[in-house]
Amino acid sequence: MKKFNYPPKSTWSDLAARPEFDIKAQLQMVETIFSEVAKNGNQAVKYFTHKFDKVTLDEMIQTIEIEKIDIDVKLKSAIETAYKNIYLFHEKQVTKKEIIETMPGVRCWREARAIQKVGLYIPGGSAPLFSTVLMLGIPAQIAGCSEVVLCTPPQKDGTIHPAILFAASLCGITKVYSIGGIQAIAAMSLGTETIPKVDKLFGPGNSFVTAAKMYAQSKGIAIDMPAGPSEVLVIADRSCVPAFVAADLLSQAEHGPDSQVILLSDEEEIINEVLNQISLQKEALPRLEITDKALMNSKAILLKDVSECLEFSNIYAPEHLILAMKETSNLLLKIENAGSVFVGNYSCESAGDYASGTNHTLPTSGFARSYSGVSLDSFFEKNHFSGNK
Repeated sequence: MKKFNYPPKSTWSDLAARPEFDIKAQLQMVETIFSEVAKNGNQAVKYFTHKFDKVTLDEMIQTIEIEKIDIDVKLKSAIETAYKNIYLFHEKQVTKKEIIETMPGVRCWREARAIQKVGLYIPGGSAPLFSTVLMLGIPAQIAGCSEVVLCTPPQKDGTIHPAILFAASLCGITKVYSIGGIQAIAAMSLGTETIPKVDKLFGPGNSFVTAAKMYAQSKGIAIDMPAGPSEVLVIADRSCVPAFVAADLLSQAEHGPDSQVILLSDEEEIINEVLNQISLQKEALPRLEITDKALMNSKAILLKDVSECLEFSNIYAPEHLILAMKETSNLLLKIENAGSVFVGNYSCESAGDYASGTNHTLPTSGFARSYSGVSLDSFFEKNHFSGNK
């Protein structure tokens, strides 16, 4: 991580910048793949799956048969616990219809209608994100979406990770499509002989998947939000636990080489202790090479006080914001831009990623200034009514 001491405010916007990608090259690839899928359907999807994932697909659909899912008992129990917590949190987001009489005899109200066809993109790659199945599948289940199309990259043998299948089964999803990347977004946006065209796309992904979603939006397909490479910003004061802060930073850095983590503090000693802990802890990580690449794009910044840290955070607009400190009650109202906030020394970001109940599909790259994370409302259209009924 690069360290900065008391940078002037004139440099904060530059310090808050994310790693840059070759957007032009990405869009060219997205346009090419969308064009091929539009012309050749399943054949194009299989071709690009072989090209990018090195997997030859005979069938793209895997029907879920619970009795045949081979999953570790402890993992199964953990997924069931996460399902219950996430379901409870999202179920409480159901709102009742309220009729407002704006003037005598004139009544106005809104009614929620589930989006009929939704597409869920579940990243696979080096780590199958079965937790994302729950984060997207549960609100779709509660909303009552009539068709849920779930796409995820296949494993090297062409199959789908059993944890993804099990999580999908809990959400009432009966079949999964074993495709990922741009070709999955194109297939759900355009429809093929096998894969239905959807009304709205959901799910995080790498910068290519994000570019594909943005392109799909330009062609008339709704998306949840721009959700690209993962990121976290931690504000730590002298009451933090440096080992915990380091663990939180590393848990995001190991997501991918394009992830970014930011540490802010008003205590140089704390920054030094956290950096030391990062050096110690990362050696035990199985994804060390990925983590090191992410840390190259990451920063530790010493600022004057916690108020300045919050000011910087609002400029950065992080996907995840962690307040690593004992006293936080007077700070929450000062948070303007953040996807999800974790309050206190014992509120680790990983809990929110998996099982506490809040949704982990969140805006990245500064889009937390204008987008919210996925919620139950994301799966509804809200229709307006007026009349004298």
